[in-house]
Amino acid sequence: MTTPAKTPMPVLFIGHGSPMNTIEDNAFHRSWASLAGQLPRPAAILCISAHWESRGVFVSTGERPPTIHDFYGFPKALFEVQYPAPGAPELAARIQSRLSDFGVQPDSRRGFDHGAWSVLAPMYPQADIPLVELSLDTGQPGSFHLELALALDFLREEGVLILASGNIVHNLSLFDFHNPKPLGWANRFNQRIREAVETGDLQTLARPHALGDDGRLAVPTAEHYLPLLYAAGLRRPGEPVAFFNETVLGSISMSSVIVGDY
Repeated sequence: MTTPAKTPMPVLFIGHGSPMNTIEDNAFHRSWASLAGQLPRPAAILCISAHWESRGVFVSTGERPPTIHDFYGFPKALFEVQYPAPGAPELAARIQSRLSDFGVQPDSRRGFDHGAWSVLAPMYPQADIPLVELSLDTGQPGSFHLELALALDFLREEGVLILASGNIVHNLSLFDFHNPKPLGWANRFNQRIREAVETGDLQTLARPHALGDDGRLAVPTAEHYLPLLYAAGLRRPGEPVAFFNETVLGSISMSSVIVGDY
């Protein structure tokens, strides 16, 4: 009798928004805390964060990476947040080896940026799951990131949670802190990208600016959008996708995606 195949670990894309979501008791914080209880407990976590941009691709290899407070103008309480999760040097080394075609390089000094810890602190507050980050080479086209995502698929069989952290729509220059009403172009783009994720339309996902003015306004710079491509690229044929936190706040989308069974 054959042993049933193990269900691969789901993949997450989280719209992380403001780092204040880490310490505020709001709908986003509560959804992340609840999500952890719905998923299998990961053996480790690989985070692809909007807040580690690079030329070339790097993987964090430190044993005890520091918490990076890569922002300004927020309350002292946010700067006091620490996320002392252990690194996973052996996992990082295997990722580097398996992604050798992409020229991935080690970075032993890199800490955990808020794209990672702002979401993981509510999800896994004990910070006891080994964590590795993979940088975003923002000079590369969407097709490169989709190919890189496919090369990470082996991690799903090992119980590694791949967490992509960014925002589908992210235009801070047009954000009105006094009026969170969603802007029309932001709503349209968010919906179009949702449809592309659902249908597996990777060509549309890889070229957001091909969607005209809506795409250029929604993705003025690539770093917050690109993490979505890792979740979309890791979706296997026939796998379900589920959306949550489908909220557009002015010019920022909090829409998030779970890929796979859980």
